[in-house]
Amino acid sequence: MKMYLISDNVDTYTGMRLAGVEGVVVHEREELRDALEKAVSDKEIGIVLLTEKFGREFPDIVDEVKLSHKLPLIIDIPDRHGTGRRPDFITAYVGEAIGLKL
Repeated sequence: MKMYLISDNVDTYTGMRLAGVEGVVVHEREELRDALEKAVSDKEIGIVLLTEKFGREFPDIVDEVKLSHKLPLIIDIPDRHGTGRRPDFITAYVGEAIGLKL
């Protein structure tokens, strides 16, 4: 199984290409939809990496693909601007999961 990147910027795309991950750079809503459809239809792709911007700007498209397909696994990754999550994300997540304030 292969990984495939759908990025909103050339820097992330270039870094992942250096690591051997193929992908595409898209900016518009329909480009994202087309790239996801292409990735889902390719049976060799097991993991699709999406920069976090897409999850924030087009959650309906991303969620639709996640809910309607078992494979590929779709993972949001931070891009060159860093994560969109707050600095204490993991601590807060664990606290919510176990019901304690850490």
